[in-house]
Amino acid sequence: MKTASLRTAYGETLVELGKKDDSIVVLEADLCKSTMGVLFEKEHPDNFFEMGIAEANMAAVGAGLALTGKTPFIASFAAFVPGRCYDQIRTSICIPSLNVKVCGSSAGLSDFGDGSTHQSIDDLALMRVLPNMQVFSPCDAVQTRQIVEYMAQNEGPMYIRINRNDLPVITEESEAFVPGKVYTMREGGDVAIFATGVTVAIALQAAEELAKQGIEAKVLNVPSLKPIDEAAVLAACAGTKAFITAEEHSIYGGLGDAIAAIAAPKLTRKHVRMGMQDTFGTSAENYAVLMEHYGFVPETLVKAALDALN
Repeated sequence: MKTASLRTAYGETLVELGKKDDSIVVLEADLCKSTMGVLFEKEHPDNFFEMGIAEANMAAVGAGLALTGKTPFIASFAAFVPGRCYDQIRTSICIPSLNVKVCGSSAGLSDFGDGSTHQSIDDLALMRVLPNMQVFSPCDAVQTRQIVEYMAQNEGPMYIRINRNDLPVITEESEAFVPGKVYTMREGGDVAIFATGVTVAIALQAAEELAKQGIEAKVLNVPSLKPIDEAAVLAACAGTKAFITAEEHSIYGGLGDAIAAIAAPKLTRKHVRMGMQDTFGTSAENYAVLMEHYGFVPETLVKAALDALN
């Protein structure tokens, strides 16, 4: 299966948008070569601002630029943005609902070598709780490009979470991004698996294995954690015996809580959560080793489905 870099898709999309819209500006906090904001710097140097290791100041400057009519994209590792500038995002961006776009790059465990200080297991929770903030988690490079385009073309505070590593391309170019939409990636009537980001591809692999055992799993891609189409979530669960949520994030405050808040009051279904089980990450030699250590593999979802159905 073809793979592609979400970070490169982010940077290249900003470059193209910058050619059409001079209001787009990019702010970085000493990590533009990693976030790929460096691509925008090379093409649009006058609209690029290197803020240094000063994430809180970067967020405040972004708010100021938005007040002048600019469309600022502020970016760093997701552990630092929103981590180090949460107060500024809350107070200076979300309370006045300014048109600032926030990018948390190298999200989840994907910065495998630097350990827990550089891994974000809480960014979705931090961003979901803020009024006025929209929260997106693309599953591949295609969806990253679509979401960045949406962010640039629409008003208001928005957050995008981007994986550091190349991921399988599973989104069709013709499938437009719609905020709130829940995308059915595979049909199935026994169990529903809601996934976001890197876990979507994992869920599809798990569904293949479950099919070999006579269990049909419906796989749902949820790139938009806020807003989210509540009717679509309930419809996806209808007829199934259980539902699973899978996210490279803490089991608290992210996709699992978003789906449970919708489904639990109206449906009697067993809910199993795949995610970081109230623990921080650690460093590893490579991403695959780390993902296996924390259970982000198809086998985990297969076992979760079997347990939920028994």
